[in-house]
Amino acid sequence: MKITVITGSPRKHGNSFAMTEAFIKEAEHCGHEVKRFDAAFMKIGGCHACMTCYKTGKACSFNEEFDIIAYSILDSDAIVFTMPVYWYSIPAQVKGVIDCMFSLVVGGKEVAGKKWGLITCCEENDPTVMDGVRISMERTAALLKWKLAGEVLIPGVLNEGEIKNTDGCKQSAELAYKF
Repeated sequence: MKITVITGSPRKHGNSFAMTEAFIKEAEHCGHEVKRFDAAFMKIGGCHACMTCYKTGKACSFNEEFDIIAYSILDSDAIVFTMPVYWYSIPAQVKGVIDCMFSLVVGGKEVAGKKWGLITCCEENDPTVMDGVRISMERTAALLKWKLAGEVLIPGVLNEGEIKNTDGCKQSAELAYKF
């Protein structure tokens, strides 16, 4: 199976990256082909609502780097989003990618039936803090007619390395078996 992983953290040694790496390692061990895109290190802004998606030969007329992600999404059987919670919502670093996915709809691209997964964590101990990410991603996937493989939602981690005090990396690795 081909899996596109889209990350949304700017911390290369952060908690969501540790979970991402655990997932990718296990997914590759299972024989899956994984392509990873670290949105925080790419130049992708929000949608301009110009409605020129795919009319210029690119997924997005304003966000060239999104084009390689769009191609990977179209070529993949599954998409996994990994990110921390920022201010009770999706971090801006990955929100631009999600907004640009509008181009797949406007461009009439066939994306229905793909599997998807979510890996996220937050500082607070209250798991409902992750609802801003979880619900938004579930709605996005429903619109695109994607099938949920699984979610890893880990509360109570902020500082780099705190994920080791949880089973977040273990849960992320186990998610690979649902694809």
